[in-house]
Amino acid sequence: MSQGPRSGLAAVSSALLAMSRHLEVRDVLKTIVASARELLDAQYAALGVPDDHGGFAQFVVDGVSDEQWKAIGPLPRQHGILAAMLQEAEVERLADVRKDPRFEGWPSAHPDMSDFLGLPIRDGDEVIGALFLANKNCPKPEGSCGFTEEDEDLLGILAQHAAIALTNARLYERSRELTIAEERSRLAHELHDAVSQKLFSLRLTAQAATALIDRDPARAKGELHQVAALAAEAADELRAAVVELRPAALDEDGLVATLRTQIQVLDRAHTARVTFAGRGVKALPSAQEEAVLRVAQEALHNALRHSGAEHVDVTLDRRAGGAVLRITDDGGGFDPKAIRRAGRHLGLVSMRDRASGVGGTLTVESAPGKGTVIEMEVPGG
Repeated sequence: MSQGPRSGLAAVSSALLAMSRHLEVRDVLKTIVASARELLDAQYAALGVPDDHGGFAQFVVDGVSDEQWKAIGPLPRQHGILAAMLQEAEVERLADVRKDPRFEGWPSAHPDMSDFLGLPIRDGDEVIGALFLANKNCPKPEGSCGFTEEDEDLLGILAQHAAIALTNARLYERSRELTIAEERSRLAHELHDAVSQKLFSLRLTAQAATALIDRDPARAKGELHQVAALAAEAADELRAAVVELRPAALDEDGLVATLRTQIQVLDRAHTARVTFAGRGVKALPSAQEEAVLRVAQEALHNALRHSGAEHVDVTLDRRAGGAVLRITDDGGGFDPKAIRRAGRHLGLVSMRDRASGVGGTLTVESAPGKGTVIEMEVPGG
């Protein structure tokens, strides 16, 4: 990500502005790390957000390729120098991290590091992260170079603003969660108002048919026809209520941001790992965006509630003239033909209706024990 060292007030201002542009926590973390590595001209930078179990809820690196990062393995634990920064809230500036008595080694695929500068990110008295850099880019004859006191001061300034940016991002995500909860409540009230009267009439008519079935079968048959008609009307009103309730987040944030936020909430709420990647899709027509969101919600509900999946991956990619939504899970899977024969559909009918209603298509690939892939393609991107 970095393109070389930068210095001076303009570079610091650029880094702080970059941090303030992002509202998603992950994006803020990436920007902090990239800015720190560029400003202090280091080979490596990382930022860890601690969890409550001796590990890290999030850990972002810069200067390490995706292949290297995968080869390194699981996220680090809170031990050694990382633990000292988090627990003692002290700056750590070392000429050679490998010679520190607290150093406990690293995985075989981990890059070799020597000079080290790390400090906690604090929100008041709370330590909300640990930011560190390694291997300053400069000639290193034995015992010289490395990070300076000026570097430490600069990183301290960056960390103060990073705390503000990270706190703001967390507040934003919390507000989005509350918006989702409010919308769910609003939907419940809307659906109740829309169909409750029809359902009440349906119940009374069914009771009348039951009372007439023995003494007046002809009238009972008429009442049953009325039951069917009322049920159809209730279904129509229910469908209309759902369709008309366009999520407010779509208008405010757009499809990609809304999907990302909702999936982050689901990831925290469920034991399964839920991830999202949006690539190249900027905006779709209003109807297409809502259809994509609703299909994603239905597919995620199935995967998280019924499949037993450990991982659910959602992607939204640009495709010539439109976009493609793909939801993949590693759950128990099912036989789509058997589902149809049994009169069940797991929401597949409504998902296909939504896709076709905006000129799109929906495909489902699944088999028992093989997980499920749902793909929706829509025009208009």
